[in-house]
Amino acid sequence: MFGRPNEIRPGEIPSPQQALPGRSEAIQLDPVHMVLGTSMVAPFPDDCEQVVLGLGCFWGAERKFWKLAGVHTTAVGYAAGHTQNPTYQEVCSGMTGHNEVVLVVFRPAELSFDALLSTFWESHNPTQGMRQGNDQGTQYRSGIYCYEESHRQAALDSLELYQGRLEAAGFPAITTEVLPVEHFYYAEDYHQQYLEKNPAGYCGLGGTGVTC
Repeated sequence: MFGRPNEIRPGEIPSPQQALPGRSEAIQLDPVHMVLGTSMVAPFPDDCEQVVLGLGCFWGAERKFWKLAGVHTTAVGYAAGHTQNPTYQEVCSGMTGHNEVVLVVFRPAELSFDALLSTFWESHNPTQGMRQGNDQGTQYRSGIYCYEESHRQAALDSLELYQGRLEAAGFPAITTEVLPVEHFYYAEDYHQQYLEKNPAGYCGLGGTGVTC
């Protein structure tokens, strides 16, 4: 149904002209976080900041962050692509350009951005390009998508630091993209807190064993 044109190779992000058009209607979901009991949609408390992180399949990635003290709420969704309000099936086709991501809303007074980044780096292998473990495709790439310039610079600094540690351990170069957030689209309701709803569900995340 959402076939990939011959001119787009596997692992290649389509151009805006090649991407699926999407739709104007946003996906509807229950805004209450199943674990934390907080709202997954704005407005968020004034003492919170937010960032969007991609580190492989978003089911296991979201759980990594809702467990952290100082996190107000989390939600899974799609970012860094072209298609407006994409569906999960469209994202998995590789024809939207989107990444599977987690929105993390946190209180910096309780959880610093650097500590949040440490969990991000240590929870996956950021050197694998368009895949994470056995999950292959552009939607599984490593990415940090920032709402604030200070976060973007901190992310770049932490990338450089972690790159040195990975190289010392014999890993190749980090492929993580660090970009401003243009759009965050919420994923379908059944994806939200998926591993809480399905305790035996799939989680393919695995770190490198190198600490940040």
